[in-house]
Amino acid sequence: MNGLDLQGLLLRPVALTDLPDMLRMAAASADGISSLPNDEAKLRARIEASVQAFSSPDDASGEETYLFVLEDRAVNHPSGRLVGCAGIAASAGFFDRFYSYRNEFVVHASATLGVSQRMHTLHLCHDLTGATLLTSFFLEPGYEPTAAAQLLSRARLLFIQAHAQRFSDRIAAENPGVTDALGQSPFWDAVGRQFFGMDYPQAEAVIGGRSKALIADLMPPSPIPVVLLPAAAQLALGQLHPVGEVPFSVLMDEGFDADTYVDIFDGGPTVEAPLASLRSVRHHRLHTVRPGAGSGPRRWHLVVRPGREHFAAVLAEIGESLHADEVPALQPRAGETLLSTPLWPEES
Repeated sequence: MNGLDLQGLLLRPVALTDLPDMLRMAAASADGISSLPNDEAKLRARIEASVQAFSSPDDASGEETYLFVLEDRAVNHPSGRLVGCAGIAASAGFFDRFYSYRNEFVVHASATLGVSQRMHTLHLCHDLTGATLLTSFFLEPGYEPTAAAQLLSRARLLFIQAHAQRFSDRIAAENPGVTDALGQSPFWDAVGRQFFGMDYPQAEAVIGGRSKALIADLMPPSPIPVVLLPAAAQLALGQLHPVGEVPFSVLMDEGFDADTYVDIFDGGPTVEAPLASLRSVRHHRLHTVRPGAGSGPRRWHLVVRPGREHFAAVLAEIGESLHADEVPALQPRAGETLLSTPLWPEES
């Protein structure tokens, strides 16, 4: 797969020593697309909040944010190098409402005129407030054609499953909408700009990762008929920016719904699903690690050490039982409990 050693990839919680690599990845991410702030102080604060969330012995409050990094530590980069990151916000809108537009279709009919029309409308809502939010996905382009994206995205779902008391049973993820070469959003120009008085890049800079309730409070509460929007905004509605194609495809394979909600900023698809319905969760298995090497047919799986502070995940070829030699990067002990889920959809 692109000459990469997939067994050299390790997903783990971020550490403070990762700040230089996190700054490098934030600088490489597309402006206005990634939720990674290209700012040392803000990134340091995010890392510190994640370290606290992973290590805190207290009961979860819902305000926790978790950040994972993908490290290439074997043949590809013997000294170890971060090549991706992904995050979780335990409760969307914990400090405020979490807004989206909900797609709805209403029928207007006149018996006198013999006319019936089905109209697409956008309803401003905070249905997803309290849902657990998948965030901050970034993967170096050279790794996108490989299974690294699945490890980076799907291991989060097994972390949520393993620590379900800390999260909602409903999972959501915002995905970037269409923008042009200058970073302008046709959807924002048609809707948000009319009430917020700023172009899209300016609005992104003002919000800067804060609650979108700042914008929603200025939006009209009444439904917006899509037919009244300019053609460019209608075409952009629910469409995906190219930088989001890889993580979005992983979420679609998991079983997320992308038809109900769109982002109030750029009209990109906001996906959601019950945790229990997702493929990684439905097909996950518990393994008691056996010593030595396994035998018999093997298939590619995501394999996870489910503990919170020492959480880790790898890609590995394993059989019906899991042996220590099959997941050397996890350095498992005989008798330890690990989780696995099949890598490829056809194996589920």
